[in-house]
Amino acid sequence: MKLDDKVAIVTGAGRNIGEAIATLYADEGARVAVVDLDENAARRVADAINAKHPGQAIAVRCDVSESPDVQRLVQRVVQEWGGIDILVNNVAITDRTTILELSDEEWERVLKVTLTSQFLCSKYAAKQMVTQGRGGRIICLASTSGHRGRKDAVAYTAAKGGVLNLVRSMAIQLAPYDIRVNSVTPNRVGSPVGQAEMRTVGEVNNLVHRVGQPYDIAAMCLLLASADGDFITGADMLVDGGALAAGGP
Repeated sequence: MKLDDKVAIVTGAGRNIGEAIATLYADEGARVAVVDLDENAARRVADAINAKHPGQAIAVRCDVSESPDVQRLVQRVVQEWGGIDILVNNVAITDRTTILELSDEEWERVLKVTLTSQFLCSKYAAKQMVTQGRGGRIICLASTSGHRGRKDAVAYTAAKGGVLNLVRSMAIQLAPYDIRVNSVTPNRVGSPVGQAEMRTVGEVNNLVHRVGQPYDIAAMCLLLASADGDFITGADMLVDGGALAAGGP
C-alpha cells in the first residue's frame, strides 16, 4: 500500500478524474475527503469507497472558490483524522467563447473556480502541513489549454496557465517545509470540463490513439503522492497521450 496512514483531500471528487483519484488513493490505504459542490455526488463516491474500505472516506460539500468554505473543509478533515498529508486540486469550469463575447462576470467566475480555488485550498492545506511538520504533497490539475491558446476559450486558458506558474512558485516557497508541489496536465480526459457525459472513442488527436481515461490521471497523482515521487517537485507532468507534441486540440 503506497499511501498507508496518509490523509488526502481531493476536490471535485464527485465524478470523473476526481472520483478516480479518490478511489485509487483509498485503494492504496489513504483516508480520503471526497469534496464536491454536489453533496450527493460526493456522498455517492464516499459510500462506494467505504463499502470496500470501511471508514476511509468522508463526503464534504464545499465551494472551494470561497475562503470560509475552504477553511471549514480543512478544519473538518483535521478534526476527523488529525491532519492532512495530500491535497489534490481538481475542480475547474470552462468558458467556450472568445474575448469579444465573454462577459466580465463569466471571466471572473471561471478564474475564481479554476484558479483561485487552487490558491485557497493550497494555502490552507499548506498552513496545516507546515504546522504538522511532517511535509506533504500538493497536486494541481492543469490542462493542455494552459500551455497554448485556443480559439474557443479565453478565461479557461488564462486560468490553467496561471495554475502552472502557481505550482512553480508554491514549490519554491514550500520546499523548506518538505512539501512537494506539482501539476498534472491531462488532455480531453473522460467528461468535458463541467459536463457529465463521457467522450466517444473517436474524439482523439494524440499519439496513443485512444481517449484518455480518468485512471490515467489518477495513476500519475498516485505517483506524485507516494514515496515514488519524492524527487519530483515544481514539475508539470504531461499525461496527455502526446497531444501537445502532436499539436492536437
